[in-house]
Amino acid sequence: MKAAVKIVVLCFLALIVSCKEKGPTQADLYEINMRENAQKVSDYAWKLRTQKEEAYNDFINSLSLQEKIGQLFIVNLAGNQTFIPVEQLDDSNFQNKALIPGGYLFFGFNLAETPKEIMGFTSSINSYCIDNSKIPPFLAIDHEGGVVNRLKSINAKLISCQEVAEKLSVEEAYKLYELQADQLYELGFTMNLAPVTEACTKDNKDFLGDRSFGSLENVIKYSKECINSYQKNKIAAIVKHFPGNTNTDPHTGLPLIKAEGEKLEELLAPFKALIAESPVGILMSHAIVDSVDKGVPSCLSKIWVTKILRDEYGYNGIIFSDDIFMAALAKNGYPEEKAVVLALEAGIDCIMVSEKRIIKSVRILEKKAQEDKAFEERINESLKRIIDCKLKCGLLEYQKTGDGKLKISGKKMTESLDERLKNFNTAKEENQAFNKEHL
Repeated sequence: MKAAVKIVVLCFLALIVSCKEKGPTQADLYEINMRENAQKVSDYAWKLRTQKEEAYNDFINSLSLQEKIGQLFIVNLAGNQTFIPVEQLDDSNFQNKALIPGGYLFFGFNLAETPKEIMGFTSSINSYCIDNSKIPPFLAIDHEGGVVNRLKSINAKLISCQEVAEKLSVEEAYKLYELQADQLYELGFTMNLAPVTEACTKDNKDFLGDRSFGSLENVIKYSKECINSYQKNKIAAIVKHFPGNTNTDPHTGLPLIKAEGEKLEELLAPFKALIAESPVGILMSHAIVDSVDKGVPSCLSKIWVTKILRDEYGYNGIIFSDDIFMAALAKNGYPEEKAVVLALEAGIDCIMVSEKRIIKSVRILEKKAQEDKAFEERINESLKRIIDCKLKCGLLEYQKTGDGKLKISGKKMTESLDERLKNFNTAKEENQAFNKEHL
């Protein structure tokens, strides 16, 4: 019996030795290959991430303090045909000293008579920035629909938010905004200061009019479709106006919201809910809410901007001020030189200015940053959000250099005006057919 066991053991050992001599099985080879490929992918990802970090840091470090500060403004621009910068940086080290802000907001007088002319103008902004190594700006417009519609003679008709909620299902609303996004994109816009995400109440209906989707329920569900439709079609959505408004027009006076407890929570509910949709930006109102921060306009309030919107609600996108030249601030103790500092200290990332010139404000902020290290860090924090957004939106991109490294550069528009016009007309015709069927 023992002899038989010995023979079996010897045969088993011989079999193992034989298998080893034959080498690894097909399954072994497959596993080895998979591990090698996984390691290569991991090594490449690590190398790419390292290269991107180096390129990012090099890019940020290449900017002067005035250039960094300029990125924290969205301003009006001159003309409607060919782009010409109107201001210069103070730094003499630059061959081209043009001051290009973070974004431009188009008013009616910036819009030419035809789609192709508008496309030519937006293309000239992009070309100027690429040719002169400047950071391409956001090109923004207030395109809500209804009365707030500067493109009503260009795009297919866009009805007001109130009409959208009354006449269209959420699926139909998504389609409508998708077609509008296509038209905006082909015209050259990258950002829409919409939708208004304030529920309509007796306290604000005179000011909002048909700009709101109406009830709290409608505001949340239709705003969700609007945000997603624009952003999935290359147009950044900026919801507004947090934390709300009253019947006082901020263009002429300072709104005072008299709300607390449950009433205040209901006012804030749409914004709180819609943060989950990751809107690119949230635009602050000028309204004062004494129950939260007594006597301080919301866009200048660290409690509203940082403590509530940023920390409590967890919003990590770009926070915009409303126009600091509105009477709500300018005529109530907050002139430009005071408002710009308070806005950044509150946590605002991008300051809206309805004027064309900002060098005065840039110099004020530059001096403050040179004297206060914490304030300089506050600038850098907002700058990072702006640059990250421009990379995500395709205004900036990583490009390979001759030595195989990466650098960040402005992204050039590649489609011809004729191609863009063709795409625009297709979207416009489809939008007109949609309107005919559903409206």
